[in-house]
Amino acid sequence: MSDGRAEEMFPRLTPEQLERLAKVGRRRDAAAGEVLVEQGAMAREVFVVLAGTVVTVHRSGAGERLIVTLHAGQFTGELSLLWGRRHLAENRAATAAEVLAVSPDALRKIVSTDTDLGDVILNAYILRRSLLTAAGQGDAVLIGSQHSAGTLRLREFMSRNNQPCAYLDLDRDPDVQALLERLGLSAGDVPIVICRGERVLKNPSNEEVAERLGWARTLEPGAVRDVVIVGAGPAGLAAAVYGASEGLDTLALEGNAPGGQAGSSTRIENYLGFPTGISGQEFANRAYVQAQKFGAELAIPRSAVRLRCERRPYAVELSDGSLIRARAVVVATGVRYRRPESAGMEKFEGVGIYYAATPMEAQLCRDEKVLVVGGSNSAGQAAVFLAPRVRQVDILVRGAGLASTMSRYLVARIEESPNIALHSHQEIFAAEGDDHLERVQIRDGQTGETRTLSVRHAFIMTGGDPNTGWLRGSVALDERGFVKTGANLSADDLAAWPLQRTPHLLETSVPGVFAVGDVRAASMKRVASAVGEGSACIQLVHSALAE
Repeated sequence: MSDGRAEEMFPRLTPEQLERLAKVGRRRDAAAGEVLVEQGAMAREVFVVLAGTVVTVHRSGAGERLIVTLHAGQFTGELSLLWGRRHLAENRAATAAEVLAVSPDALRKIVSTDTDLGDVILNAYILRRSLLTAAGQGDAVLIGSQHSAGTLRLREFMSRNNQPCAYLDLDRDPDVQALLERLGLSAGDVPIVICRGERVLKNPSNEEVAERLGWARTLEPGAVRDVVIVGAGPAGLAAAVYGASEGLDTLALEGNAPGGQAGSSTRIENYLGFPTGISGQEFANRAYVQAQKFGAELAIPRSAVRLRCERRPYAVELSDGSLIRARAVVVATGVRYRRPESAGMEKFEGVGIYYAATPMEAQLCRDEKVLVVGGSNSAGQAAVFLAPRVRQVDILVRGAGLASTMSRYLVARIEESPNIALHSHQEIFAAEGDDHLERVQIRDGQTGETRTLSVRHAFIMTGGDPNTGWLRGSVALDERGFVKTGANLSADDLAAWPLQRTPHLLETSVPGVFAVGDVRAASMKRVASAVGEGSACIQLVHSALAE
């Protein structure tokens, strides 16, 4: 780590900044060796060192590792404090010390109202979380296998939710078998998650992991929100940022991880203001922190299963049966990559068939031959990302080429890459193998000829189906299941419309229910347009709330 980066990660506050913090904190003494923050405890306070020294250490089965020694003017904590999650490290006084204790609520207020001090703290916390994530220094250990679809699911879930996790591979780490025997487990139990060194979960769901690690937020029953946003992709995150920053009581629900489909993109290069590009996960993480900075509440993982619009306030029913009430609702549930109807394809999802190309998938297929199926920008980004890491990338498209479906800059890169080959008028109609994909059957759409291709990794990016199953019977959808809004609503769609005015631009067939981003019919299906719709929607929410 460069000295400049270390200074950003562990800055020393100025006397003026310390004076402003002192107004919202309390001074206290700490004896040498006193534990101020226990690893694994819920976030309660941040400590600013006024005199003496405080150490930050991470405990694991391998012992204790020193992360940093903090001196006068420096402060403890990372994003767990703002997110209301458990502490990932221990803080204790290395010498007799005087500290200033500041509550998370007071810290959030500082971050959102004091630009100078808030930026210093927020930047430090983002960098510290990145350090812990990269080092796998958290309160979870995942034991898995590259032949286990559940392993990939859990690795991606924790990675995309910025949850540091140590990973032990059953096929590569020689000491794993001894660990399993000590725990009374077998290879058939993987994936296994060990939470805080004490709780062992066998092939757990994403929701169970979040619950056991203490970051599945408990929602206040009976509360009526100004606006509930369902989905935390680019459109939903933008709506959360603008809703909260404009004073609305804002709750965003997300069933998997911030960023939606865009969050799995290796690099978004045509987004305004980022000339060298930004990864989907970095974009999502920053937007997630930004929304919380302004006071938005984000609940992950929380999946909506039904929208009840019989009366206002409306109600969003969650998968656990609970109801969240809202005066206005923003639908931002996006799309999911279309699952091909090819024979045997479902069997290999996560073990050879993938719907995202992240560093995790790239690691699984390093130096091998891979397929990318589809002609969208996402397919192009995947191919360009994978090319330097694999032996060969074959792109299969049903059409004649890429010009009509992919941005020109990606087409140019594909044409210039020596190990990327484009195959037009081709489609997979069968996938075969034992416990892992081994080969696919391909059909030529023009000649009808078929052939067998030996390949262990295929990335499927063949268009999206809207995540609107939970909306059927509530708002008007088009023939493909996308949400109709504004001028796209027909007279039949509006037969029960109760107001004299017509629906707003992004409003559905139900007053006060809006749709933004990829889930909306006729939307642009681009990150920039999704962010724009999510931002603009809040002005319309204000209008609806004023009625």
